Amino acid sequence: MSEVTFSKDELERYSRHLIIPEFNIEGQRKLKAAKVLVVGTGGLGSPMLLYLAAAGVGTIGIIDFDVVDDSNLQRQVLYSVDDVGVPKVEAAKKRIQALNPHINIVVHETMLTSQNALDIVKDYDVVADGTDNFPTRYLVNDACVLLGKTNVYASIFRFEGQVSVFNYTDKEGNVGPNYRDLFPSPPPPGLVPSCAEGGVIGVLPGIVGSLQANEVIKVITGVGEPLSGRLFIFDALSFITRTLKIYRDEENPLNGKNPTITELIDYQQFCGIPQKSEEKNVKEITVKELANMVKNNVDFQLIDVREPYEYDIANIKGELIPLAQVEESYNKINSDKQVVVHCRSGKRSADAIELLEKKYGFKNLYNLKGGILAWADEIDNSLPKY
Repeated sequence: MSEVTFSKDELERYSRHLIIPEFNIEGQRKLKAAKVLVVGTGGLGSPMLLYLAAAGVGTIGIIDFDVVDDSNLQRQVLYSVDDVGVPKVEAAKKRIQALNPHINIVVHETMLTSQNALDIVKDYDVVADGTDNFPTRYLVNDACVLLGKTNVYASIFRFEGQVSVFNYTDKEGNVGPNYRDLFPSPPPPGLVPSCAEGGVIGVLPGIVGSLQANEVIKVITGVGEPLSGRLFIFDALSFITRTLKIYRDEENPLNGKNPTITELIDYQQFCGIPQKSEEKNVKEITVKELANMVKNNVDFQLIDVREPYEYDIANIKGELIPLAQVEESYNKINSDKQVVVHCRSGKRSADAIELLEKKYGFKNLYNLKGGILAWADEIDNSLPKY
């Protein structure tokens, strides 16, 4: 690290690091020499990017393909109202470059896929996974294991957060467990909703993303004991924390006794997420078609299968029958006229229709394509999108 030097401005900026005996200028040199890829610039990525940039990580890669939305601002503190509609990677780069002009920022405005993951990840020392879906988590994990990179993982949902460090090689050369040792297989599709579907308290990603940044810094500098072989769980409601042990699994298909995965796979298929050709075969109606039906006083029934608290946020005057109650309430649904079923985005309503058609023989049900979000976009802009 002797070739890594600092300007007077940098030495003053990082002085609170430099005077920590266990950290000192050697730790700061390691940070400046390091290359970290942050996957996802949302709730977890926002605090993580701010603190990694402020700490002086020399090269930070950011990968995302989304744009800033109003609904992000409740928790994604990297952005402001002025950034709404701007690609997240652009807004993120501008913000962290303003925070620390002494670092290098590499932007990847793309979705991380099986086709590009190895090419992108290979250029970095550490990967920090801030994503919120299972296919990408397995993709990040597998790419890191195949390339020998450390994966600093975190996840959040409602009031709970998790942090761990995967595929970490300790000072003795021992490689720690990875994501597949903790979760050998993904949960069934739809069992664990994303934050967009299930919600998250705004401060939680700030807490957990900061812990994730701390683990990245520990991995880079060698200061302290990273969360390798341990899963840290934080409950913001009870303020109870737990740390669980994780062990290597000899049956791990990536690096167990008999590895069967030697290249990246189709992670959508692995997680049981249907492709376009495999999606539920239910009849659909667009929001514009529904608006015309309302305008022309067509006789039909509108069913809303969301939860009551969602109905209170925004509704289009449908009859509320939450998805979990659809089967017991099937006799409330007309079978002799057109019935339009909707939810937030169209997924739960499609599930409801599939159940009613298969079990009770309904043939008059239509799914509202895009759900109430599409209605708010195309028909009634006064409705809040949540």
